[in-house]
Amino acid sequence: MTPLTREQCLELDRLDPLAARREAFRLPADLIYLDGNSLGALTVGAERSVARAVGVQWGIDLIRSWNVHGWIDLPATLGERVGRLIGAAPGETLVCDSTSVDLFKLAAAASLGRGARRKIVTEAGNFPTDLYILQGLAKLSPQIEVHAVPRDRIHDAIDADTFLVVLTHVHYRTAEMYDLAAMSARAHAMGARILWDLSHSVGAVPVDLRATEADFAIGCTYKYLNGGPGAPAFLYVRRELQESLQPVLSGWLGDARPFEFLDDYAPAPGVDRHRCGTPPVLAFAALDGALETFDGVDMAAVRHKSVQLSELFIALVEALPGADALTLASPRDPQRRGSHVSFAHAQGYPLMQRLISRGVIGDFRAPDLLRFGFTPLYLRFVDVWDAVRIFGEEMVAMPTGPSDDAPRLKVT
Repeated sequence: MTPLTREQCLELDRLDPLAARREAFRLPADLIYLDGNSLGALTVGAERSVARAVGVQWGIDLIRSWNVHGWIDLPATLGERVGRLIGAAPGETLVCDSTSVDLFKLAAAASLGRGARRKIVTEAGNFPTDLYILQGLAKLSPQIEVHAVPRDRIHDAIDADTFLVVLTHVHYRTAEMYDLAAMSARAHAMGARILWDLSHSVGAVPVDLRATEADFAIGCTYKYLNGGPGAPAFLYVRRELQESLQPVLSGWLGDARPFEFLDDYAPAPGVDRHRCGTPPVLAFAALDGALETFDGVDMAAVRHKSVQLSELFIALVEALPGADALTLASPRDPQRRGSHVSFAHAQGYPLMQRLISRGVIGDFRAPDLLRFGFTPLYLRFVDVWDAVRIFGEEMVAMPTGPSDDAPRLKVT
């Protein structure tokens, strides 16, 4: 892509069909926010929804709100709204717990039906919590073996001894994307199930779990869905597998008769059996309001703008004086890249701190990656142009030589 002028970027913003969506966000005027892939911006809807949940539902209606305002059904009702963004059929998605907990719940449940198979196949360098959770599961069941292999060996590592494949659709460091359909087909061809982590996909990349015949999925809602820090996660179970998948974390709200308060657990029908404890209503309220920003949004349009923004960013950065100090760490082909872009730089951490001090908010991943997220619902083309101008100024101003600085904060 040929770098554009600032005036051309302003014209693209004028013609942008998603431009009006920016008004739904509380964005500081003095910042260019390129970290929505770690924590999405506050939405007007989330702010309003939390205020209503606190002031009216909790403050006035009190315990009656479990029924009057549907608090008890929030995992399912929010699950339906998230499900529409990932190609799920009704009754296949549930909002609950955290990504780590949901991964454990589904992987452990899948392990109960593994028969003589022993292997879980995942990617070396996957997001740490995914690896740690699987390692913990293997400690609980010594018959399970976790095989973390390089990306180019995943296909061949899935064999007749594999019962589960766990992969992240968009890699958290590089944004490289898997082919959902092809990898799901490979798992099924070898008699295995597949579980996708959609944390860096949902809300930014069109996903169709039914069409790709994925078995299970998990993901967070605080990145592109803007659900707020620590927002509840979601899980997906393909309908055909729901009745045979027995929960390991069998909480009281996953019981078929939770309000009969019986001693012995009986799993609820469908995906509801994967509920555990009482839903955190205020966190759910924030997500409820945040999801309003996706009402009526065409995910194909979101993806189109995401590619435009990231292509513009790469072209502008690589045209900077001194760009030879940078190495593109993300796939150059936008069809293989999610909605963030990473560049490697020998002094990546102090350089990112300089950018943040100038109001350009990206993030850093050790040992040397500068990571920039492109959130189409609120990011403008002119924001990208202005951010790269500051990027260039700070690269020129950087002191030479290695840095002893170390990152003090690592977020997902």
